[in-house]
Amino acid sequence: MIIVFVGPPGVGKGTQSKRLVSHFHLVHISTGEMLRRAIGEGTPVGVEARDYIDHGRLVPDDLIVELVGKRFETFPSAQGCLMDGFPRTITQARSLDGLLEKLGRRVDVVIELVADREEIRRRLLDRARIEGRTDDSPETITARLEIYDRQTAPLIDFYRKCGSLRQVNGMGTPDEVFNRILESIRS
Repeated sequence: MIIVFVGPPGVGKGTQSKRLVSHFHLVHISTGEMLRRAIGEGTPVGVEARDYIDHGRLVPDDLIVELVGKRFETFPSAQGCLMDGFPRTITQARSLDGLLEKLGRRVDVVIELVADREEIRRRLLDRARIEGRTDDSPETITARLEIYDRQTAPLIDFYRKCGSLRQVNGMGTPDEVFNRILESIRS
């Protein structure tokens, strides 16, 4: 099973991704984690990506596709995966389709987590305080949410037209949200 997980920053994708990966025994492909690792290691992709992230901008498609393509090379093609933070644009979605086609696979379901914007802001500010994340300042949060709305909304329409989109309410306890996600996958 190939699951794509989309939603604005702070909606709970990371929390729920870990639970889904464990529940379905999937490989977790998180572009956010891959980018943070590349930045921390000072790789060429990481150095280039850091400037975009620090200013609340999306990392260019070619850099993200390069990271994801390398990740696909490291796990068995028969194993399912959960895509967390990728794709974010229609161009990335088409690149993902091409990568999966080479493996004889396709996206099975797209889960869009949604939540109230004020709740998202509160979650991100709490995360910044607890984890010391520099990409979660109030100004950067606003920029990231605006970019998400502008650049990712067409992706949601793309997957809705494909018939694979399941919109899930991300408000409530992690258990409540997880149960709603499982219900949406089964439907």
